[in-house]
Amino acid sequence: MNWYEKLSQYFPIEEMKSKKHIETLLQERSDIYHKNEGPHHVLMYVETNQFIFIDYLFVSKDARGQGLGGKLIDELKQHNKPIILEVEPVDYKDSDSAKRLHFYKRADFKHAQTIGYNRRSLATNEINQMEILYWSPTSETEESILNKMKKTYELIHTYKDKEIYGASYQPADQVLKIDKNRKDGDILADL
Repeated sequence: MNWYEKLSQYFPIEEMKSKKHIETLLQERSDIYHKNEGPHHVLMYVETNQFIFIDYLFVSKDARGQGLGGKLIDELKQHNKPIILEVEPVDYKDSDSAKRLHFYKRADFKHAQTIGYNRRSLATNEINQMEILYWSPTSETEESILNKMKKTYELIHTYKDKEIYGASYQPADQVLKIDKNRKDGDILADL
């Protein structure tokens, strides 16, 4: 099974970029978009001078519980930059969603509680709510995380979207917003 098949089987369709999109990023944005692949993992990430964004992290069922995911996160932490990622809210019908949150909580990630993230999927045409998690070696404000996330959205998520998908994603300011009245609370608190 190739790296894209591994990602496609693990991540929901509404979160997946097309293979063409990812290959285009690896080719044309190779200055910031990277793939770290091994027999039991696929890690797709963005690294800028200011931060790292984890696009996809997959660890095979055979290797889960053996510390591989933690080792990959620790390697990124060695770059001494904030690390940001998106997760779907916990779906109690999908035990993997809760396991992912436990994993990131153990890795000292925080939930950006004031950032609302609602994006229309070009694959399903449905609005998907995502949550932002982050780790930082310094005290990072959620406004700063929001700005880094918007940059990722514009540089990576919407890169050549019209050309690749025949449609465009919404602008970053419509998708990512600070909302101090969000009622969801800290999704990591009750784990």
